[in-house]
Amino acid sequence: MIPTLLRIGWINLKRDRVAQATTFVLPIMFFSIFALIFGQQKHSTPRTFLMVVDEDHSAYSERLVKALVAEPALEVQTRNGEHEEGAPLTRADAEGFIKQGLHSVAVVLPKGIGVPGLFTTAADGARPKVQVLADVSDPIGPQLVVGLLQRAAFTAAPDMLAREGLAAFERYSGPLTPAQRQATDTWLSGIGRGGGAASAAVVGVPTEIVNVLQPHGGTQATVSFYAAGIGVMFLLFSCSGAGGALLDEEESGTLGRLVGSRAGMGGVLAGKWIYLCLLGIGQLTVMFAWGQIAFGLPLTSHLAGFFVMTIATAAAAGGFGLLLATMCRSRQQLAGISTIVILAMSAVGGSMFPRFLMSDTMQTFGLATFNAWALDGYLKVFWRELPLASLWPQLTVLLSLTVVFLVAARMFARRWETL
Repeated sequence: MIPTLLRIGWINLKRDRVAQATTFVLPIMFFSIFALIFGQQKHSTPRTFLMVVDEDHSAYSERLVKALVAEPALEVQTRNGEHEEGAPLTRADAEGFIKQGLHSVAVVLPKGIGVPGLFTTAADGARPKVQVLADVSDPIGPQLVVGLLQRAAFTAAPDMLAREGLAAFERYSGPLTPAQRQATDTWLSGIGRGGGAASAAVVGVPTEIVNVLQPHGGTQATVSFYAAGIGVMFLLFSCSGAGGALLDEEESGTLGRLVGSRAGMGGVLAGKWIYLCLLGIGQLTVMFAWGQIAFGLPLTSHLAGFFVMTIATAAAAGGFGLLLATMCRSRQQLAGISTIVILAMSAVGGSMFPRFLMSDTMQTFGLATFNAWALDGYLKVFWRELPLASLWPQLTVLLSLTVVFLVAARMFARRWETL
């Protein structure tokens, strides 16, 4: 009996390609995706793009900028443009680039950082702080820049730092003798030519990280990322499941009567799509409303952007659900295929793991998914708080996908017109 049951199970698995895919292909796919995301991070050392704003324009700040430019782990931009003849970057320029999501970190060297006498006065807090402007959605970049900034501060102008240390020594211990003065001048000259090291007593530059996107702190905008990521993934599952009603109606014979009515196949698909759109809008609205009630998500202050993105996202998801339903022959096949496709898109597109923490290659690859464009739009609304006009790339892609999905679904649905 047992051998017979084993043989039956093997035959069923052999005939069911969807079961084969969910058993063998899907685990390998997920393993490969997360291996590419996490496995390469240990071996790759990408350069961090850093904008540097020099508001001091002193000899020390100029040396500090040169030290940052020479840092092999950084790709430094000091001018507003790709060419050296461009205007120097300002604080407003850097904040604008970060808010638009073009770059994630900048360093502002404040006025007064190079004033003599401030290099060794860390205790009294007289020295102005270097501000690291950051988009904290990237938790690694700002911390890396702070560490490299401290190293650059020790190597940029060791002779200047050493002179400050000696000046402080003379204030408290008395002036040096002529012989000591001559010896120290010779030593300092060697440091200035790179022949020595600065005094160990010299401190690094004081810094502070400024969250450009949420200057007053709080986690509400972070909650919006998780609401969008989870909401979009489950929206795809809901639309594919609801779209499967076409398969149920085909099996019961109802679909044939609907197609034979005045509505025709086009009218049936249009009605189903409108229903899926309304379902998606309701689902996302409930998700974000719960986020505001339970976690303080700023929904009411971003209603316009939310509804624009939600309508476009629901329209594309509805078309996606109809496409899957018209492609499949049974509910079982739809369940298997939709699971594979949606989980794969969610993993690469950022619903499971933030795309901004992926490698550049994976981020580019993720743009081939529905999830990535929807999430980018929601992040522009809630995280970056950009105007509605900035949503045009995401809306264009989502609406184009809607048209593509619906046209493809209409083509696959032709087989039902002969029922």
